[in-house]
Amino acid sequence: MTSPQVLATELTRARERTLSLVDFDDAELHRQYDPLMSPLVWDLAHIGQQEEFWLLRDGDPHIPGLLAPEIDSLYDAFVHSRASRVDLPLLPPADARSYCRTVRDRVLDVLARAEGAEALFRFGLVISHEHQHDETMLQALNLRGGPALLSPGAVLPDGRGGVAGTSVLVPAGPFTLGVDAAEEPYSLDNERPGHTVEVDAFRIGRVPVTNAQWRDFIDDGGYRTPHWWSERGWAHREQFGLTAPAFWNADGSRTRFGHRESIPGDEPVQHITYFEAEAFATWSGARLPTEVEWEKACAWDPVAGARRRFPWGDAEPTPALANLGGDALRPAPVGAYPAGASAYGAEQMLGDVWEWTTSALRPWPGFTPMIYDRYSVPFFAESGSSDDYRVLRGGSWAVAAGILRPSFRNWDHPIRRQIFSGVRLAWDA
Repeated sequence: MTSPQVLATELTRARERTLSLVDFDDAELHRQYDPLMSPLVWDLAHIGQQEEFWLLRDGDPHIPGLLAPEIDSLYDAFVHSRASRVDLPLLPPADARSYCRTVRDRVLDVLARAEGAEALFRFGLVISHEHQHDETMLQALNLRGGPALLSPGAVLPDGRGGVAGTSVLVPAGPFTLGVDAAEEPYSLDNERPGHTVEVDAFRIGRVPVTNAQWRDFIDDGGYRTPHWWSERGWAHREQFGLTAPAFWNADGSRTRFGHRESIPGDEPVQHITYFEAEAFATWSGARLPTEVEWEKACAWDPVAGARRRFPWGDAEPTPALANLGGDALRPAPVGAYPAGASAYGAEQMLGDVWEWTTSALRPWPGFTPMIYDRYSVPFFAESGSSDDYRVLRGGSWAVAAGILRPSFRNWDHPIRRQIFSGVRLAWDA
């Protein structure tokens, strides 16, 4: 279990990142860039409100908080939809910042006295929550129209040729799916427990699908040919007039965080729906992987007969191994991280783009809800969500390195593409 000192450092890093994403004037923070997203000022205060709720109020709604009840309730994500939040009487930005500072000062005092795995887990949960909202705020900023607020992003390593469109073999056999608290104490409930599953042999893309490959799909009539699409996917394509990934322009450029630029052919494609990913896979003579296949290709070491903590081994992520942390504001070219390959040779499985899988979100056998039982349970297919969600794996360039694991499971509606979503192909073997 990570020490309180390390947790304090991670709390500070998360907050510095949050504040950098809301370092704008009040009018900007109150804007709603798209009905899919909250105004940035809502996310800011929500981050503080959840931190207070879990670390100062022990997750008990009956314990009075620092905010008046009618204000506190404004930041309940299950009560107020994203589209409606712009019309709420939200805390002004200065008050939201002050509230977050007050909460953080008290939280650090509590952390200095914290003992035991469950107490420290709550701090890890809060850190993960803040970083996840930072990624959401980046999604909002990418939807924003007008002059750029953010720089074009940090420099990334060069890719290498010859890897796009290639695949690696994952032989049949058992592996350990998921993790236990003993090995990953800050893993979330839907990642647990670790258990053995048998997986048939399959092939999986060495790297994610690139923009150049996607352009071939477009040029071959991929968006005009119902044959490649599922019935539901084609209906969505027609209803919303999809002709290319989000943020691609008709002149062959793209718009990214207000910057108009050419589309790099060797970058992983991003901002595609599940339905688009599914159609591309069919057009390619492939399919999407299941999340079980994806995790085996990412984490299993067949020689050692054990999981690796990360695709490349036990070493913590670095800029030489993966594109994480948000500084780049875009995916790295394919082939940029050969040292980050998994035991099977699959590259860029952590970072760059979230990768759609065919899987609905379901609990692993032996699932036990964590202290925040609304994190996973309402979204399980068994809870009635059915095909409303599909699991994405691997994180994106916007995910903080400290919260990502091969076992981490994300999910979203199959129509979403404001998220930093891409695709990696799979084939039966």
